[in-house]
Amino acid sequence: MPIEIERKFLVVGDAWREKVSRSERMMQGYLAGPPAARCSVRVRIGGAAAFLNIKSATPGVQRDEYEYAIPTEDAQRLLRTLAGDVVEKVRHYVEVDGHTFEIDEFAGDNAGLIVAELELDRVDEPFPRPGWLGREVSELVRYYNLHLAAHPYSRWSDEERNADDAH
Repeated sequence: MPIEIERKFLVVGDAWREKVSRSERMMQGYLAGPPAARCSVRVRIGGAAAFLNIKSATPGVQRDEYEYAIPTEDAQRLLRTLAGDVVEKVRHYVEVDGHTFEIDEFAGDNAGLIVAELELDRVDEPFPRPGWLGREVSELVRYYNLHLAAHPYSRWSDEERNADDAH
């Protein structure tokens, strides 16, 4: 069974920008998800590729994840006709000591939010912590893309942006 082990962090400052190896625009929308289901079903277009993704709806660092390539035309139609709110972002890839950080710079209603994600092979795997890696938000559901689609960052209160709980 495919398992995703991913840590999420807020990004501090712009020092990471000089290390970007490549970037791609992404647009994604959700076809199904909590609270009615125990998983989210997402369609994503990134660059010239498109994917259907199914991810367990359990918060935390480790979750079940399945991803399948689909024709871009199908993904565009799904986003237009079946997806709810769409999340737009530019994903930047930054290599640090053999690890690839995926830095999502959100646009639209989520503009101003920049999150670094790091996929690992083990939950306890050590990883580099560059100076631009801020507060860990892996356990905070409000930073998950599914949540950002329905509750965009631009509508968060200062209390929501700074809270450490899982709400």
